[in-house]
Amino acid sequence: MENLTSLVNKIQRACTALGDHGDESALPSLWDSLPSIAVVGGQIGSSGKSSVLESIVGKDFLPRGSGIVTRRPLVLQLQKIDEGREYAEFLHLPRKRFTDFAAVRKEISDETDRETGRTKQISSVPIHLSIYSPNVVNLTMIDLPGLTKVAVEGQPESIVQDIENMVRSFIEKPNCIILAISPANQDLATSDAIKISREVDPKGERTFGVLTKIDLMDKGTDAVDILEGKSYRLQFPWIGVVNRSQADINKSVDMIAARRREREYFANSPEYKHLAHRMGSEHLGKMLSKHLENVIKSRIPSIQSLINKTISELESELSRLGKPIAADAGGKLYMIMEISRVFDQIYKEHLDGVRPGGDKIYNVFDNQLPAALKRLQFDKQLSMENVRKLITEADGYQPHLIAPEQGYRRLIESSIVSIRGPAEAAVDAVHAILKEMINKAISETAEFKQYPALRVEVANAACDSLDRMRDESKKATLKLVDMECSYLTVDFFRKLPQDIEKGGNPTHSIFDRYNDSYLRRIGTTVLSYVNMVSATLRNSIPKSIVYCQVREAKRSLLDHFFTDLGKLEPKQLASLLNEDPAVMARRTALAKRLELYRSAQAEIDAVAWSK
Repeated sequence: MENLTSLVNKIQRACTALGDHGDESALPSLWDSLPSIAVVGGQIGSSGKSSVLESIVGKDFLPRGSGIVTRRPLVLQLQKIDEGREYAEFLHLPRKRFTDFAAVRKEISDETDRETGRTKQISSVPIHLSIYSPNVVNLTMIDLPGLTKVAVEGQPESIVQDIENMVRSFIEKPNCIILAISPANQDLATSDAIKISREVDPKGERTFGVLTKIDLMDKGTDAVDILEGKSYRLQFPWIGVVNRSQADINKSVDMIAARRREREYFANSPEYKHLAHRMGSEHLGKMLSKHLENVIKSRIPSIQSLINKTISELESELSRLGKPIAADAGGKLYMIMEISRVFDQIYKEHLDGVRPGGDKIYNVFDNQLPAALKRLQFDKQLSMENVRKLITEADGYQPHLIAPEQGYRRLIESSIVSIRGPAEAAVDAVHAILKEMINKAISETAEFKQYPALRVEVANAACDSLDRMRDESKKATLKLVDMECSYLTVDFFRKLPQDIEKGGNPTHSIFDRYNDSYLRRIGTTVLSYVNMVSATLRNSIPKSIVYCQVREAKRSLLDHFFTDLGKLEPKQLASLLNEDPAVMARRTALAKRLELYRSAQAEIDAVAWSK
């Protein structure tokens, strides 16, 4: 059982160190799931809250004075040791041991002022104090600021509500055990502690009532009805305590002597001797320790489940937010290149068919380009009128003697040159598809959502590369067309049957050679040749486009970007990773909270293995 209390103590300390105070937050809170005992009492008239805590510990260590003394929650962790000298440790001073408890009192005051300033303000950030002693039970309690009804000088009017809200934020949680301290010399109906406890725990299922100052009640009155649960019933029995008087405190009366006098008071008082076995601060400490241990034991499975679930959620969100930005220039450069390579790989997957989009390029080659070539309608270009016109013009002032070679060349060139249009259109169509895939790959690269400046820069660099590849592809593709114009395939004409009309008949006059039948044959021959060239280009244009654009996009899309990247100054690199400050803050907070939950998981596993 002691291991379980120690476990919760460790987790609570980790919570405070890593910023989990159980207050309102957008982050999951482990603090809220841990069983705890909150000490609640009124400020006006002094409920004796501090004296009760000191009696349980057996030491004078709490600040005293008028007004609101406790202005921050004090998480008091008592840990029993077998032997040795008593000492105390603060979480904010991890390597310092206090053996002088007057110095502990001063450090509580000083640490309160460090958080709130030397004003009367309050703060929900807790102070963690661990006390190690052979004379204590294993117990953890949270001392909360005393409830008050009026603001003292130097405090805002809202302080009354502020304190109530802070107290309520602790005790309204179902895992909180409420230690409601009320003075016996005041009407219980006016007790601030009982009033607020009843509001958050109407059935009294997790409230322990403590009645102080029983020895200071008016003569002829007693607290028996309250202690027996007749006046105000709770699930757990009321416990009465007799604190040291102010005179005892001023005289520094020993706690051991004070406890002895407390035992004697209940044992010797006729009204209370039948209740003496369950009265006093010693019994209160033991009873709270045992109850807390039982509650912790019952809650461990649900805490484990919560921790495992939250770790998974935190890891998932951190993964979505991406890695934190490296501090040095080299780390930033590496990070930019890694993110860019992720984009480049996604882009390649689109081209290779792993992701959709690459099939559109094939559609250009298989449908768009053939359809464009078909729309050229070479047969209309080689109509009788055009053939006659070009043949005649090609002869110039000297008609051809045998075959109209220049006419053939002009007819062929005029037809083939028109293929430049579909060739350029195919280059542009593939370019548009490649650019479209850049947008897709950019949107599918999760890391770019984290760094919008880098997203824009990479997108621009990739588009610039594609523009250069398009220009090179146009040159290469149009060269294919121009090469077909510049040199005709002689074998095609040699294989044609030599017809006298086609070869020329010397017996006819020169001008008879331009008869319709002759021109028709020329047109048919040229059309056959142009169709042959068109079929060749239909196959070679896609090869040129793939070689110059698709292949290069896969090989060197970001080469220029990487080259320029190495020339950037550290400030320029940082500007590319200029992340939203809110995202950076969220990631840092999530990482700290994940560290807390993993630490808690390890602590719980260690306790489980030790059993």
